[in-house]
Amino acid sequence: MADQWSRWGLDLHLQSQAGRGLRAGIEYALREAVRSGRLPAGTRLPSSRTLAGDLGVARGTVTQALEQLVAEGYLESRPRSGIRVAPQPAAPPPTITPPPQATLPPLRGVDLRSGFPDLAAFPRRAWLAATRHVMQTAPNTALGYRDRAGAAELRHALAEYLGRARGVVTTPDHIVICAGYAHALRLVSQMFGHRGAIAFEDPAEPGYPRLAVHLGHEARRIPVDRDGLLVEALSDEAAAVVTPAHQYPLGVTLSPARRVELVSWARRTGGFIVEDDYDGEFRYDRQPVGALQGMAPDRVVYAGTTSKTIAPGLRLAWLVLPGSLLTPLWEATRWEESCVNVIDQLVLAHLIENGELDRHVRRCRTRYRRRRDLLGQAVTRRLPQARLSGVAAGLHAVLRLPGTAAQERALLDRLAARDIHVEGISSFYHRPEESPLALLIGYATPADHAYGNALSALVEELAIVVA
Repeated sequence: MADQWSRWGLDLHLQSQAGRGLRAGIEYALREAVRSGRLPAGTRLPSSRTLAGDLGVARGTVTQALEQLVAEGYLESRPRSGIRVAPQPAAPPPTITPPPQATLPPLRGVDLRSGFPDLAAFPRRAWLAATRHVMQTAPNTALGYRDRAGAAELRHALAEYLGRARGVVTTPDHIVICAGYAHALRLVSQMFGHRGAIAFEDPAEPGYPRLAVHLGHEARRIPVDRDGLLVEALSDEAAAVVTPAHQYPLGVTLSPARRVELVSWARRTGGFIVEDDYDGEFRYDRQPVGALQGMAPDRVVYAGTTSKTIAPGLRLAWLVLPGSLLTPLWEATRWEESCVNVIDQLVLAHLIENGELDRHVRRCRTRYRRRRDLLGQAVTRRLPQARLSGVAAGLHAVLRLPGTAAQERALLDRLAARDIHVEGISSFYHRPEESPLALLIGYATPADHAYGNALSALVEELAIVVA
């Protein structure tokens, strides 16, 4: 019996084995459909006449096959109810080892991990209005195959916005839309091919150096002090990945002198700077520090994202490339298509053009500044032995505690046992044992109504620990 698609409302692929007769083939196909769960218990089968017509066999053949499966307990025949799939014994659940978490899933209790904005602040009304506008006004051609660089509308909007808000010097032709920062970094790593090592700050988000190694690069770790990256430690790397506006995770700002040194290194060696401007819009005590890219558009690859300004789930990011790297990028991504939904790209473009993104960022800046201030007051009042740093900008702060890195695991376990979730800083260092005893406090993560209780729970528990 050839493979068939039956036409009785449920599209069910019935596949027999070679060498079986017609009746045996029908029995086998239905039996396997029941066993595999493709035909769940209670599913009503068509009449023998209908099924015979769909399969192109005699009605008697189908009738005999159904009677055999009823006898075996796979099907059941009820008066005036036809033939249905009979309930089957529950199979033991398979033993599956869950994969390691690649993201930061929601947790029960107090979640003060870094890396999230306040997701409750997502501009739902503005996003919905912009989506309606896009769906009503976008031409049909907008839904076709798009430029690999991303929607032209978004690239034009970003060129204006980044120049105005972050001091980036660019044109739409130098912007490439990516599916999140990790995707952007992967494209950059592929673009450099085997041109040399890639330098990362130490400490840094550990997944990014591992990504570079996975793509065939040597990942070198360069120390960071109170003025940012120690440029003198760089040598002949193909690129240096930095977070100059608000170093992650320490929160320091790359000093003006170090900025000049870093650009000089890139010009002298022919290397490139990859600027991760992950939360540059959120500075609280003075005007945001402009992007490093504005000093050297020919040597800096600028990377930005909506993960902190709006929400990480949008998977929207962008690269601003020097002209000399455009061709290598197209070569590196010849067979890769962007994963970014074109509707979301057009929606973001509209939010930028009508000023709604600026208004959203200003609202969030006010909210996060208030939360940062509350954190500082709580630490000063309840934890006089601790020191808060990295508070001038961003969505997290570093809380340094008396003690050594060897005490970090026990401290985190104690907090987690009380459903208080924060991160220790040691995992961000190339040599974790050399890190200070410090916690990253993501003060943007809880919803507004939950922040006060979350902060109180953390500070009260730490007051007991450091007493």
